[in-house]
Amino acid sequence: MFRKREETSRPPVTAAAVPAERVTSVLGPGITWKGNLSGTGGVRIEGAFEGGITLQGMLVVGETGRVTCDHLRARVVVVAGSVRGDITAEKVEIRATGRVWGNVVTAAFSTEEGAFLRGQITMEDRVDIGVPEAAGEEPAEESPGLENQEEVEG
Repeated sequence: MFRKREETSRPPVTAAAVPAERVTSVLGPGITWKGNLSGTGGVRIEGAFEGGITLQGMLVVGETGRVTCDHLRARVVVVAGSVRGDITAEKVEIRATGRVWGNVVTAAFSTEEGAFLRGQITMEDRVDIGVPEAAGEEPAEESPGLENQEEVEG
């Protein structure tokens, strides 16, 4: 009655295989934030944000959200509010209530009827958003230098 099923047809799912396309932080309505935002998680903005945004994950600008920045970079950008600034992302979606004033560089682009974009769209096969793959990684060049120093001292 209660037997374990052997699943041989599906490969194991690893953290590297699953894209970071979920929201882990929220800037709520009524909040105004000035500064820089960067990291690996997903962020939803329902308030007002002014500054630089560079995310390895997803950015959602909610219907009440207002973003003003020179250049917004993220893996996935969903706009239901307003964005004033250029966007570089692997995927960009502008919802019916979304408004964008700026140029967009992306590999995948979609809009709903009623969406607004004042700027140019450049479609690329692959988009580099300029975010390091893993935060806190040390450069590979440091290891050989340390090994050579140990050999000299020892």
